[in-house]
Amino acid sequence: MKCISVYTNDFEVFSDIYEQVLETPLAENEEKQVEGVTVMESGDVPEHYLEKMKTKPEVVVMKVKDKDITILQHRNLFEIFIPSKESVVH
Repeated sequence: MKCISVYTNDFEVFSDIYEQVLETPLAENEEKQVEGVTVMESGDVPEHYLEKMKTKPEVVVMKVKDKDITILQHRNLFEIFIPSKESVVH
């Protein structure tokens, strides 16, 4: 799974830039600013990381069903997990 990290603890800010983040071309480990928020392509993450994080009480789990995307929020970070088959080659 491809992971994109969005460094904010404000859900409203995340929600406002979410679509723009998905459309921003990023190379692995590349960092960019989207509307003043740092966004980073964190590379491929193993499935067990996602499953482990879902069990932690401080982690909020959100699911975008029509795109099979999972979003985790913890501390000042949102992590967007996109299945490899869904990721776009830039």
